[in-house]
Amino acid sequence: MKPIYLYELRSNLKSLLIWTGVVALLVVVALAKFEGYRNSPELLQIMESMPKALLDAFGMRAFNLTTLEGFYGVMAVYDYLMGAIAAAMWGANTIAKEEYNRTADFTLVLPLPRTRILTAKALAALTTGAAFVLLTWGISLIGAQRYHPTPAFYAFLRLEMAGMCFIALLSWALGMAFACLWKRPRQAASAAMIVVLAAYILSTVQALDQRLDFLKWFTPFKYFDAGDLYRHSALNGVYVTLTLVITLVLVAASYTAYSRRDIAL
Repeated sequence: MKPIYLYELRSNLKSLLIWTGVVALLVVVALAKFEGYRNSPELLQIMESMPKALLDAFGMRAFNLTTLEGFYGVMAVYDYLMGAIAAAMWGANTIAKEEYNRTADFTLVLPLPRTRILTAKALAALTTGAAFVLLTWGISLIGAQRYHPTPAFYAFLRLEMAGMCFIALLSWALGMAFACLWKRPRQAASAAMIVVLAAYILSTVQALDQRLDFLKWFTPFKYFDAGDLYRHSALNGVYVTLTLVITLVLVAASYTAYSRRDIAL
């Protein structure tokens, strides 16, 4: 099982480095914009003239953009989205790639039950996703140092990264489930990413009107909304529990489907 795990980790390394580079670029660009807001508070007056619904959709009214934690709060949704897409992709591809590449026979001839093969692959994808969250956290901390962050900033960033971790966990399980349940393994990653993007769009639509508040139960991007984390300084236990339950259901479905699946060799 260990050789499979290590092989999958090496296979994911290139994409992990690419995603990390994208995060680093995002932080550089965002902090360049923050410099403008920090030194020019009058920019906030320009923002206030924009439609409130539009500002709410992107969480820009929940924060003071002249503060470091406020600006990082607005950036949270981009971290969440990248973490979710990347985790869904790793969760799906690490399971499905051998089937659509017609190389599954090299794995299935090993003296290991399918459940252990799936466990090794799933853990490799999960480890890659966790590494991505930690790298995002580290890059965010490094970028903030020049502005002398306060303890409040560090506390908020920890909550934000915890939210990213839970969203990535759920997306990983979703990608794995699609790879095990989907009849067309080549499309599993794409299908999982479409669901992630749909959940993000749903979170944006929900913020446009209070009458759509019920939609927040259908998108994990609202479970760990940066504005709520900032106001309450804590994760919502109900949403954390719901995330873990959905993740366990998806993982259980993946194991059941993979053990019965006719895998193309």
